[in-house]
Amino acid sequence: MLEQIVQLAWRGWRIVATGLSFALFGIGGVVLRVLVFPLMTLCVRGPARTNAARAIIRLSFRAFVGVMRLLGVLRYEVTGLEKLARNGQLILANHPTLIDTVFLMAFVRNADCIVKGALWDNAVTGGPVRAAGYIKNDHGPQLVDACLASLQTGGNLIIFPEGTRTAPGAAPRLKRGAAHIAVRGGQAVTPVLISCHPPTLGKGERWWQVPPRQARFRIDVMDDIGMDSFTGTGISDVVAARRLTEHLQHYFMKEGLRHA
Repeated sequence: MLEQIVQLAWRGWRIVATGLSFALFGIGGVVLRVLVFPLMTLCVRGPARTNAARAIIRLSFRAFVGVMRLLGVLRYEVTGLEKLARNGQLILANHPTLIDTVFLMAFVRNADCIVKGALWDNAVTGGPVRAAGYIKNDHGPQLVDACLASLQTGGNLIIFPEGTRTAPGAAPRLKRGAAHIAVRGGQAVTPVLISCHPPTLGKGERWWQVPPRQARFRIDVMDDIGMDSFTGTGISDVVAARRLTEHLQHYFMKEGLRHA
């Protein structure tokens, strides 16, 4: 009986702590938009402004993840982090939870990403997003060119090929956009496998629907996948991108089962 009461109390606290975490995330976004980024704009000029903005966002996300762990919302483990200590990487990750982007951008230096137009134009997020030079997703045919330009200037581009969160237990379905970037740029990809047990913050789940046990995130940075096996003489970019997408689909499924 006592054990059940303790478990209920612990779960209740995690619901409160999760709500508090998201509230702090929103407040932090306002502080960055109203105070930090205007001050940075006054103090930092030229290309260094983008690097400074990305560093501020990385440190803010790192702090947010730390707060969630401190409050008992989750635990996490990162392996292979040294593989991300480079510039110009194309980082492709699976997407099981709402905070996958936060985790990756907390640990990747000079991180770049593709953001929705709504975030770009939002009164709270627009300033930081524009200052960090993130890529707006309504560039149309120029989107791949913008991504390649980011990689060529040393940005570490984070993409979730699924495009949206995949429901727990469902097989991931990858879009070909990331593969087109890799093929056109002759760019090796760095896969990152994200797992969460028990599942939480998945597609269709509300923030207050916390699991019965504390969620444990594991982030595994895998070895690079080169393009030689997918490209070559007589192979069009379209065919190469399709082959790479199929390979990544099987890769994430197989590695996901192995790490389950």
